[in-house]
Amino acid sequence: MANDSFGNVFKLPELRKRIIFTIALLAVYRVGAHIPVPGIDSSALADFFSQMRGSVLQFFDMFSGGALRRLTIFALGIMPYISSSIIIQLLTIAVPFLEKLKKEGEYGQKKITQYTRYGAVGLAAVQGMGIAFGLEAMHSPSGAMIVPEPGWAFRVLTVITLAAGTSFIMWLGEQITERGVGNGISLIIFSGIVAEIPSALINSIRLLQTGELTPIAGLATIALMFVVVGAIVFFESGQRKIPIQYARRMVGRKMFAGQSSHLPLKINTSGVIPPIFASAIIMFPATIVGFIQNPSMQKIATMLGPGTPLHIFLYVALIIFFCYFYTAVVFDPADVAENMKKHGGFIPGIRPGKPTAEHIDRTLARITLGGAIYLSVVCVLPDFMTKLFKVPFYFGGTGLLIVVGVAMDTMAQVESHLVMRQYGGFIKGGRMRGRQ
Repeated sequence: MANDSFGNVFKLPELRKRIIFTIALLAVYRVGAHIPVPGIDSSALADFFSQMRGSVLQFFDMFSGGALRRLTIFALGIMPYISSSIIIQLLTIAVPFLEKLKKEGEYGQKKITQYTRYGAVGLAAVQGMGIAFGLEAMHSPSGAMIVPEPGWAFRVLTVITLAAGTSFIMWLGEQITERGVGNGISLIIFSGIVAEIPSALINSIRLLQTGELTPIAGLATIALMFVVVGAIVFFESGQRKIPIQYARRMVGRKMFAGQSSHLPLKINTSGVIPPIFASAIIMFPATIVGFIQNPSMQKIATMLGPGTPLHIFLYVALIIFFCYFYTAVVFDPADVAENMKKHGGFIPGIRPGKPTAEHIDRTLARITLGGAIYLSVVCVLPDFMTKLFKVPFYFGGTGLLIVVGVAMDTMAQVESHLVMRQYGGFIKGGRMRGRQ
């Protein structure tokens, strides 16, 4: 049945075109991720990044698929757009104008998207200028200058190049979302992470050949990787369904009987935002103090390094905090309760209005704790495995969360195309559920 389902994907001309279009645009992105910014000594930059493992630079390099490490035209990746999107979402709560705009339907959403794009370009320009100044002051371990000819010509060219690269990536992502399959922004991040897998596998094979990694440890790691992937699929598709009953309605001269439905509450409403924010907050000060040649500062940088008890404690605490914070931003129980009341819906045993909102809020708070614990375990697992068992490659954490989650969402969208045209889905007797 699985082979028939995948064969059906290419029987639909429209779906086949969408898939080919998506793959073509992702290929364009990967080509751009290897075009370097002018004025950089690539070998000196590579030497510099080799000593910055565990820093915020390595973290953001993961989302750009190695483009930051090579300082290509796509070095900033899609992170400025994500940061701008999160900032705009937070501002819709604090700024009445944006809050009103959010409720104006399709027009309001278009305007918010437009502001998000402007914010992304502005952030990319600021980050590009910071990168230009930073690179001019950096040297490789051998003492070679990363920027052989510093000056305003290099700075302006770098800002324009990086901001244009981010704008082009935004356009690619929107084109994939509109004319391809899946969420374009998510697929761009997905492709960057997946592109690093072959080098990790080659490195693992080399360690097996040299005896640094035993065959038993390698097999055990692969088995554990499958367990982690299964856990991510289980939790990302997990929901708490609150039953909803709709009262009988009179439409014209006809009486319609009440209907039963449910309100699905996701275990992990916030997605991968909490690990991303938590990692950036912890790694940023560690990276800054790492540049300061002072014994006390170097000690602080070591204490905040990946795998240390302080790093793990802060990481878990920040993940839990951002799970609750971001869930509160994107999900308003009072809004949901008000909409249910307007449409004649109620939760059996709970009065409409404020009691319904409080019940939803309590339920969401309990399941969010479970989601936060799940995220924390998956994200700190690589640190424990590296520290205790010397596992040489990355098989958990934020990267794997993104890869599995995006794959689930994309498969769910492909399946919806198949089901609409009366083809069978990927799973016999059921439907593939994405994260949305």
